[in-house]
Amino acid sequence: MGKYRPGRRALTGATIVAAASLGLAACSSSGSDDSPSDGASAAGGSDVELRLAWWGSDSRHSATQEVIDAFEEANSGITVVGEFSDWGGYWDKLATATAGGNAPDVIQMDQLYLASYAEREVLSNLADYSALDMSHLGDSVLGMGQVDGAQYAMPISTTSFTLLVNQDVLDELGLTLPDTDAWTWDELGEFASSVTEASSGDVVGIGPMNNEYSLQLWARQHGEALFTDGNVSISEDGLASYFQLALDWAQSGAGAPADQYSEQAALTLDQSDFATGKQAMSFTQSTQIAAYTTASNGANLVPVKIPTEDANATPYAYLKPGMYWSLSSQSKHPEEAAQLIDFLVNDPAATSIIGTERGLPANPDTVEQLSGNLSPEETKAVEYTETLDPILGDAPEIVPNGASDTDPLIQRYLLEVMFEQSSPADAAASFISELQSSIDAA
Repeated sequence: MGKYRPGRRALTGATIVAAASLGLAACSSSGSDDSPSDGASAAGGSDVELRLAWWGSDSRHSATQEVIDAFEEANSGITVVGEFSDWGGYWDKLATATAGGNAPDVIQMDQLYLASYAEREVLSNLADYSALDMSHLGDSVLGMGQVDGAQYAMPISTTSFTLLVNQDVLDELGLTLPDTDAWTWDELGEFASSVTEASSGDVVGIGPMNNEYSLQLWARQHGEALFTDGNVSISEDGLASYFQLALDWAQSGAGAPADQYSEQAALTLDQSDFATGKQAMSFTQSTQIAAYTTASNGANLVPVKIPTEDANATPYAYLKPGMYWSLSSQSKHPEEAAQLIDFLVNDPAATSIIGTERGLPANPDTVEQLSGNLSPEETKAVEYTETLDPILGDAPEIVPNGASDTDPLIQRYLLEVMFEQSSPADAAASFISELQSSIDAA
C-alpha cells in the first residue's frame, strides 16, 4: 500500500442561537493574547489543569482516557480532565458552558458547528501556537478547518466520498461493473437499471445522493460551489439537476420508488436495502465500508469513484474531516492546550492507542504507522482514497453559520421531488431560499 497523503495537492441551530443570546459574542477571540495563565507551562513546573471535551461511544471514551494518561505521564505538571457525552447532549452542554465563559480548553468540533463557534469568537486561531505541528497536512485538508482564513480547527480524521458496490450481488446476477475510472452519470444510471432488470425487481441498482457532501461534489463537478462567502451559491439549475437525477432513477427503475426509499429513512443501517442485498450500490463515505461490511454479513463491498461528465475537468474531489480539535479562546492555558492537541494528533503513542476509532487519521504519517494493523475494510478505504489524488481540488468553504440543517433539508426536498409533490426546479428554488434565510437569521 502506498503512503496515504490526504490533500497533498497544492449543535442544533436553536442551541447555537440560544448560546449567542447568553453572550457568546462577548468572549475573547484569541487565547494567545490573554494575560499570563494562572499556572505556568509544564516546563516551568507549575500545575496546569486542562479540560478536554468530546462526544462518542464507550470505546472512544476509554481510548481517549488512555491517551490522556499517556499525555500526563509525558508532561509532568499538566493534568487533563475529560468531559464526554453523547452527540445531542454534547452540543447543549458546550453551548451552555461557552455562554457562561466556562468552555473546555480543548473541544472536539464538527464541521456543522465550526463556523457558528468561530464567528462568535470563542475559538482560538491554532496558527498562533508553535506547539501544534500542522505541517503534515496539505492546504486542502487544513482548509476544511478554516473560517475566514483563520485555522480554528485541527482535522482529526478524513474521509472520502465513494460509490460502494456489492460485488457479491453483481456476481449472483452475472453483471460486470463498467470501467469506473472515467464513467458518466448516464452510464451509471443505465447500469443501475440493468441490475433491477436482471433481478426481476428483487434488487434495485442504486439509491439517490442525499447529503451535503454529495451536493458539494455535484456543484463542484458543474463548476459551482454550494457555499461562497458564507452564502448559498449553487444555482437553481445546478440544484434542480441534482434532484432530477434522483427522480429519473426512481422512475426508470434504476433506484427504488419513492415510497420504498422513504421507508429507508426510519431503518437502521443493518436493515437498509443495501445492507440486506436488496440494493446493489450506495453512495457513502469511504470510512463507512467497515460498518456496511459488518451490516451485510461480510459481503464483498468495493468502493469506486462517482461518475463525472468530464474526466478532464477541474479537480472536484476533496477529503472531508470526520471531526476536529479546537482550542477555546476562553482557555487560561492556551499553550498547554495546543500542546495537548498536538499530542492527540501527532504523537506515536496516542496513535497506537486511538487507532482508527475517530476515522482514518488526517495525519498521513499516522496512517502509515497504523498500516500494519488496519482491517481489510480500512485498507480498502485507504487504497481507494489514494486513487483520488489526481482529482483532489482545493478545500470548499465549510458549512456557514445557520446552515447546520443542510442534510435534513436536502432529504426533505428530495422526497418532495421523488413523490412528485414538487418539480426539481421548484424544489431547488425553495431549498435555496429556505437555507439562505436560515443563514441570514443566524
